[in-house]
Amino acid sequence: MQELSLLKERLKTFREIGERLDYLREVYELAEEDPEMAEEVRREYEDIRRLLEEFQLKLLFRREEDYQNAILEIHPGAGGTESQDWAEMLLRMYVRWAERRGYKVSVLDYQKGEEAGIKSATLLIQGPYAYGYLKGEKGVHRLVRISPFDAQGRRHTSFAAVGVLPEMKDVEVEIKPEDLKIETFRSSGAGGQHVNKTESAVRITHIPTGIVVVMRSERSQHQNRENAMRVLKARLYEYYRRKQEEKLKELAGPKSSIEWGHQIRSYVLYPYRLVKDHRTGYETSNAEAVLDGYIDEFIKAYLFQTGKDG
Repeated sequence: MQELSLLKERLKTFREIGERLDYLREVYELAEEDPEMAEEVRREYEDIRRLLEEFQLKLLFRREEDYQNAILEIHPGAGGTESQDWAEMLLRMYVRWAERRGYKVSVLDYQKGEEAGIKSATLLIQGPYAYGYLKGEKGVHRLVRISPFDAQGRRHTSFAAVGVLPEMKDVEVEIKPEDLKIETFRSSGAGGQHVNKTESAVRITHIPTGIVVVMRSERSQHQNRENAMRVLKARLYEYYRRKQEEKLKELAGPKSSIEWGHQIRSYVLYPYRLVKDHRTGYETSNAEAVLDGYIDEFIKAYLFQTGKDG
């Protein structure tokens, strides 16, 4: 049913593009006689170009997980407050991007930094193709700026890691109860007396793989456990998928070096302004717009490159 729904959506878009092209042809002919119609031709052409580009992107989504919701995790690197602040800037960037696309954003886990920023955050981003669009954001993001936390106004370099997983609701991942170690503990940080008295936070360890998931943002232990199982399921799906791909690569020959933690993008705010993706070479000097969630051009560049490469 999901595949049928996706095919119907693509067919609807294809027909819409055809109808818009017919209309463009008509207004173009009118514009030859009436120069005032030229602006209408220009607007219609740009709309069709955007529709075609979006349609091409969706044709690149071939894996089942590409159509799923996305679980996005952000962790600051070494550097204390500076890196934690950078992690929160990235969090805002992705929330703004998702909201602009009409996606629903839910906070599964959020651990505030001691002075500023965040120690970690986990978001559930719900909407068509959410994982497909965001999968290329996985990796290390680097920030260069004059630190607002440095009294001497020196330049600092900060790192934060972004992880992206598909929420595979319709795929069964076998999780045996005896393979789980479930612990509860009191949340630290803000939360008041309730947090201090109640063991609402949950830590689930999947013993065979060693995968650990911690959830502490909700006051309800039940809700934290439910969110933890949701993330654990996504991580296990990704874990087993990678294992399978590694076996296939071993059979096919030497594997390429694509390691988790590889720096994918730099955001330079001083001494000049530039955001550059090191995989595709795409860059822009409008760093403010990027940090406000306008990252579609980076996403497109990555998807078109990986689609072209295979």
